[in-house]
Amino acid sequence: MSSIKQFQVTFDCAEPERLARFWCEVLGYVVPPPPAGFATWDDFDRSQAPEDRGSWFACTDPSGVGPRLYFQRVPEGKVAKNRLHLDVRVGTGLVGEERLAALEAECARLIPLGAVRVRLLYDGNDSCIVMQDIEGNEFCLD
Repeated sequence: MSSIKQFQVTFDCAEPERLARFWCEVLGYVVPPPPAGFATWDDFDRSQAPEDRGSWFACTDPSGVGPRLYFQRVPEGKVAKNRLHLDVRVGTGLVGEERLAALEAECARLIPLGAVRVRLLYDGNDSCIVMQDIEGNEFCLD
């Protein structure tokens, strides 16, 4: 059995490009170049059938290390807690007040982008801030 070398994370959502651009800001990801033959993503989008326009968008880690993120439009909205979520690792190696300060600083950066702070989990040593993205998907600052 061969091992899997790459994977992508797929988000079901209402507004693929908007959500992708949010996650670009959160993670430092970038929008890849448009498909061959198109000067811009808008040009590509206009070439699609009307019902397919804006139906997906993607972003990538510019270092090539992290997974590609793919966002696909679905007709239904989010109705329950995520069964899978991203942990955005901003406090790795830090403990106590130093860790909490790093998480709080990142939380303060993300709120103006549209993220919502849900709750702080803190036991005096370890901490995590539960957040929601602009479509209500949970993620953690860890």
